[in-house]
Amino acid sequence: MTPATAARFGDVAVMLGPKNPGSSVCWCLSHRIDAKTNRELVGAARGDHVRDLCSRDVAPGVLVYQQGEVVGWAAVAPRAELPFARSTKIPHVDDLPVWSVWCIRVRPGHRGKGVSHAALGGAVAYARSQGAPAIEGYPVENDGQKVDLTMAYVGTRHVFERAGFTKAADTTAVSGGFPRVVMRLDLR
Repeated sequence: MTPATAARFGDVAVMLGPKNPGSSVCWCLSHRIDAKTNRELVGAARGDHVRDLCSRDVAPGVLVYQQGEVVGWAAVAPRAELPFARSTKIPHVDDLPVWSVWCIRVRPGHRGKGVSHAALGGAVAYARSQGAPAIEGYPVENDGQKVDLTMAYVGTRHVFERAGFTKAADTTAVSGGFPRVVMRLDLR
Protein backbone atom coordinates (compact mmCIF):
# COMPACT_ATOMS: atom_id res chain seq x y z
CA MET A 1 0.00 0.00 0.00
CA THR A 2 1.40 3.34 -1.06
CA PRO A 3 -0.54 6.49 -0.12
CA ALA A 4 -1.12 8.96 -2.96
CA THR A 5 1.00 11.84 -1.64
CA ALA A 6 2.22 14.98 -3.40
CA ALA A 7 5.50 13.21 -4.16
CA ARG A 8 3.52 10.55 -6.06
CA PHE A 9 1.21 12.92 -7.93
CA GLY A 10 2.76 11.95 -11.28
CA ASP A 11 1.62 8.37 -10.71
CA VAL A 12 -1.81 9.56 -9.60
CA ALA A 13 -2.04 11.46 -12.90
CA VAL A 14 -1.11 8.30 -14.80
CA MET A 15 -3.96 6.43 -13.09
CA LEU A 16 -6.63 9.14 -13.14
CA GLY A 17 -5.72 11.87 -15.60
CA PRO A 18 -6.50 12.21 -19.29
CA LYS A 19 -3.98 11.87 -22.10
CA ASN A 20 -4.93 15.43 -23.08
CA PRO A 21 -4.39 17.62 -19.98
CA GLY A 22 -7.20 19.98 -21.04
CA SER A 23 -9.85 17.25 -21.06
CA SER A 24 -12.49 17.22 -18.34
CA VAL A 25 -12.36 13.62 -17.16
CA CYS A 26 -13.40 12.41 -13.72
CA TRP A 27 -9.99 12.42 -11.95
CA CYS A 28 -11.87 10.37 -9.30
CA LEU A 29 -13.68 13.52 -8.18
CA SER A 30 -17.31 12.76 -9.06
CA HIS A 31 -17.94 11.03 -5.71
CA ARG A 32 -15.42 13.08 -3.71
CA ILE A 33 -16.83 16.58 -4.19
CA ASP A 34 -20.30 18.04 -4.39
CA ALA A 35 -22.06 18.16 -7.76
CA LYS A 36 -21.77 21.95 -8.14
CA THR A 37 -17.99 21.94 -7.61
CA ASN A 38 -17.69 18.90 -9.87
CA ARG A 39 -19.39 20.81 -12.71
CA GLU A 40 -17.31 23.95 -12.12
CA LEU A 41 -13.93 22.17 -12.19
CA VAL A 42 -13.03 21.76 -15.86
CA GLY A 43 -9.90 20.83 -17.76
CA ALA A 44 -6.60 21.26 -15.93
CA ALA A 45 -8.39 22.58 -12.82
CA ARG A 46 -9.49 19.01 -12.09
CA GLY A 47 -5.91 17.78 -11.94
CA ASP A 48 -4.92 20.82 -9.87
CA HIS A 49 -7.64 19.94 -7.36
CA VAL A 50 -6.34 16.37 -7.08
CA ARG A 51 -2.78 17.68 -6.68
CA ASP A 52 -4.05 19.75 -3.73
CA LEU A 53 -5.74 16.65 -2.26
CA CYS A 54 -2.44 14.76 -2.51
CA SER A 55 -0.78 17.54 -0.48
CA ARG A 56 -3.10 17.12 2.50
CA ASP A 57 -2.16 15.13 5.60
CA VAL A 58 -4.62 12.40 4.64
CA ALA A 59 -3.97 11.03 1.15
CA PRO A 60 -6.95 10.82 -1.24
CA GLY A 61 -6.24 7.18 -2.05
CA VAL A 62 -3.63 4.50 -2.49
CA LEU A 63 -1.54 3.36 -5.42
CA VAL A 64 -0.52 -0.17 -6.41
CA TYR A 65 2.83 -0.87 -8.03
CA GLN A 66 4.19 -3.90 -9.83
CA GLN A 67 7.89 -3.94 -10.59
CA GLY A 68 8.11 -0.20 -10.00
CA GLU A 69 5.26 0.68 -12.37
CA VAL A 70 1.99 2.15 -11.11
CA VAL A 71 -0.84 -0.22 -12.08
CA GLY A 72 -3.70 0.45 -9.67
CA TRP A 73 -5.59 2.99 -7.59
CA ALA A 74 -8.21 2.97 -4.87
CA ALA A 75 -9.92 6.13 -3.59
CA VAL A 76 -10.50 6.11 0.17
CA ALA A 77 -11.58 8.78 2.64
CA PRO A 78 -13.82 9.33 5.66
CA ARG A 79 -17.43 9.07 4.50
CA ALA A 80 -18.23 12.29 6.39
CA GLU A 81 -16.05 14.22 3.90
CA LEU A 82 -17.82 12.81 0.84
CA PRO A 83 -21.18 13.31 -0.88
CA PHE A 84 -22.01 9.77 0.33
CA ALA A 85 -22.58 11.39 3.74
CA ARG A 86 -25.72 13.03 2.31
CA SER A 87 -26.75 10.29 -0.10
CA THR A 88 -30.41 9.37 -0.24
CA LYS A 89 -29.62 6.21 -2.25
CA ILE A 90 -26.79 4.71 -0.21
CA PRO A 91 -27.94 4.38 3.41
CA HIS A 92 -25.94 4.85 6.58
CA VAL A 93 -25.72 1.53 8.39
CA ASP A 94 -25.12 3.22 11.75
CA ASP A 95 -23.47 6.32 13.25
CA LEU A 96 -19.93 4.90 13.18
CA PRO A 97 -17.45 7.32 11.50
CA VAL A 98 -16.69 4.88 8.68
CA TRP A 99 -14.36 5.42 5.75
CA SER A 100 -15.47 4.75 2.18
CA VAL A 101 -13.70 3.18 -0.77
CA TRP A 102 -15.62 3.99 -3.94
CA CYS A 103 -13.27 3.82 -6.90
CA ILE A 104 -10.87 1.06 -7.87
CA ARG A 105 -8.93 1.46 -11.13
CA VAL A 106 -6.59 -0.92 -12.89
CA ARG A 107 -4.47 0.15 -15.84
CA PRO A 108 -5.17 -1.58 -19.13
CA GLY A 109 -2.77 -4.47 -19.65
CA HIS A 110 -2.80 -5.29 -15.94
CA ARG A 111 -6.39 -6.44 -15.52
CA GLY A 112 -7.05 -9.98 -14.33
CA LYS A 113 -3.79 -10.04 -12.34
CA GLY A 114 -5.10 -9.29 -8.85
CA VAL A 115 -4.50 -5.54 -8.97
CA SER A 116 -8.04 -4.65 -7.88
CA HIS A 117 -7.65 -6.95 -4.86
CA ALA A 118 -4.32 -5.30 -3.99
CA ALA A 119 -5.87 -1.84 -4.37
CA LEU A 120 -8.80 -2.69 -2.10
CA GLY A 121 -6.43 -4.28 0.42
CA GLY A 122 -4.32 -1.12 0.32
CA ALA A 123 -7.37 1.06 0.94
CA VAL A 124 -8.29 -1.09 3.94
CA ALA A 125 -4.74 -0.90 5.32
CA TYR A 126 -4.61 2.86 4.84
CA ALA A 127 -7.99 3.46 6.51
CA ARG A 128 -6.87 1.27 9.42
CA SER A 129 -3.58 3.19 9.71
CA GLN A 130 -5.59 6.42 9.96
CA GLY A 131 -7.73 5.07 12.81
CA ALA A 132 -10.89 4.25 10.87
CA PRO A 133 -13.17 1.98 12.93
CA ALA A 134 -14.70 0.45 9.79
CA ILE A 135 -14.61 0.81 6.02
CA GLU A 136 -17.43 0.57 3.48
CA GLY A 137 -17.67 0.08 -0.24
CA TYR A 138 -20.65 0.38 -2.56
CA PRO A 139 -20.03 -2.21 -5.30
CA VAL A 140 -22.44 -3.74 -7.75
CA GLU A 141 -24.30 -6.96 -7.09
CA ASN A 142 -23.64 -8.47 -10.53
CA ASP A 143 -24.00 -12.19 -9.72
CA GLY A 144 -21.03 -13.03 -11.93
CA GLN A 145 -22.32 -11.15 -14.98
CA LYS A 146 -19.87 -9.01 -16.93
CA VAL A 147 -19.71 -5.37 -15.82
CA ASP A 148 -18.97 -2.70 -18.43
CA LEU A 149 -15.40 -1.47 -17.83
CA THR A 150 -16.48 2.18 -17.70
CA MET A 151 -18.73 1.34 -14.73
CA ALA A 152 -16.52 -1.31 -13.09
CA TYR A 153 -14.73 1.29 -10.96
CA VAL A 154 -17.23 0.75 -8.11
CA GLY A 155 -16.08 -2.86 -7.78
CA THR A 156 -18.12 -6.01 -7.46
CA ARG A 157 -19.52 -7.66 -4.37
CA HIS A 158 -17.23 -10.64 -5.01
CA VAL A 159 -14.06 -8.49 -4.86
CA PHE A 160 -15.20 -6.99 -1.56
CA GLU A 161 -16.16 -10.39 -0.12
CA ARG A 162 -12.70 -11.74 -0.98
CA ALA A 163 -11.27 -8.88 1.11
CA GLY A 164 -13.39 -9.87 4.13
CA PHE A 165 -16.25 -7.38 3.70
CA THR A 166 -19.81 -8.50 4.38
CA LYS A 167 -23.07 -7.12 3.03
CA ALA A 168 -24.42 -4.53 5.45
CA ALA A 169 -27.36 -3.08 3.49
CA ASP A 170 -29.15 -2.82 0.19
CA THR A 171 -29.24 0.52 -1.63
CA THR A 172 -31.46 2.13 -4.24
CA ALA A 173 -28.35 3.04 -6.28
CA VAL A 174 -27.39 1.35 -9.53
CA SER A 175 -24.23 1.35 -11.63
CA GLY A 176 -24.00 -0.04 -15.13
CA GLY A 177 -27.50 -1.47 -14.77
CA PHE A 178 -26.67 -3.45 -11.61
CA PRO A 179 -27.91 -2.73 -8.10
CA ARG A 180 -25.32 -1.54 -5.60
CA VAL A 181 -24.95 -2.85 -2.05
CA VAL A 182 -23.21 -1.55 1.06
CA MET A 183 -20.28 -3.80 1.98
CA ARG A 184 -18.67 -3.25 5.39
CA LEU A 185 -15.47 -4.38 7.12
CA ASP A 186 -14.92 -3.77 10.83
CA LEU A 187 -11.37 -2.54 11.49
CA ARG A 188 -11.47 -2.58 15.31
